[in-house]
Amino acid sequence: MSTTVHILVALGALVTILHILRLVRLNQLRSKYALLWLVIAALLLPLAVAPGLLEWASESVGVYYAPTTFLVLAVGFLFLVAVHYSWELSRLEAKVRSLAEGLALLQAEEAERNARADG
Repeated sequence: MSTTVHILVALGALVTILHILRLVRLNQLRSKYALLWLVIAALLLPLAVAPGLLEWASESVGVYYAPTTFLVLAVGFLFLVAVHYSWELSRLEAKVRSLAEGLALLQAEEAERNARADG
């Protein structure tokens, strides 16, 4: 990759870090998710600053085309993020269902009390 691309990747990582920190400060992003994205942005910085790092890592695991290593890591990371979000969504769906059932029971009790008071 050219020097320009490395500079753009480094700037992109820095802008991402600043944006994540801004979202946390404004309470628009929870810290557990912010930590995930900050780690990813921090891992991209050395790859942008030291271009030979990805090639060295790729050769040490037996991959001869460095972008393949990056692509495999990126796809693996996105897979883990999708699994984590599916788990979170399932957990929250169960909580919402439980809360809706509890609310329905309370509303039924209130309607019954009102019917007895009117009748």
